[in-house]
Amino acid sequence: MTDGLSGRLRNSTRARHQALETTGFATAMLAGTLPLDRYVGQLAAYRVVLEALEGELTRVTCPSVASVWSPDLVKLPLVERDLHHFANRGTAPEPGPAAAEFAQEIHRTAATEPRELLGILYVLEGSTLGAMFLYRYVTEAYRLTDGNGAAYYGSGDRTRWAAFTERLDRTLGEPAVQERVVAAAERAYRHVALISGELSVGLDSPAAV
Repeated sequence: MTDGLSGRLRNSTRARHQALETTGFATAMLAGTLPLDRYVGQLAAYRVVLEALEGELTRVTCPSVASVWSPDLVKLPLVERDLHHFANRGTAPEPGPAAAEFAQEIHRTAATEPRELLGILYVLEGSTLGAMFLYRYVTEAYRLTDGNGAAYYGSGDRTRWAAFTERLDRTLGEPAVQERVVAAAERAYRHVALISGELSVGLDSPAAV
């Protein structure tokens, strides 16, 4: 029995996912030495990306996308809540150019083949599962309490993820469409790596490429 789309996505992007774990940003976060402005900088970058992605997913009329996309996948309000928290504490870095480039990729994808947006969504929704593991490191490093400043990192949910991947597998079974969605996910990982690379400048480990 062959893998469904979610299995193909997992296998095809595994190496890119592992590479992200070796960036200076990731290793510093695990060591508890990531500067606060880098953590908030990632949130600022993801705000740009999520605003583009969730906006496009909400507007698209493609039946396949509508069958997979669900309001419970929305993360933009969580990132904005975190950014508001840190802005009130005087930390409000501007996102680097990689975030805008990713947003442009999302808008192009929506205009040409909306189903490919689901590959990008797979990457960003999947990142919240990793954030579940990192949540403790973030809250300890920046002394965050009651979820303040860590709403996005605390948003992972395995039940939601399982429902999302089940919808992906059920809705997108055509091999040619799956290939395009996998390719979109790989492009998304490349953009995430560029964001991580910007945030890793001056830290110990080399950025993923």
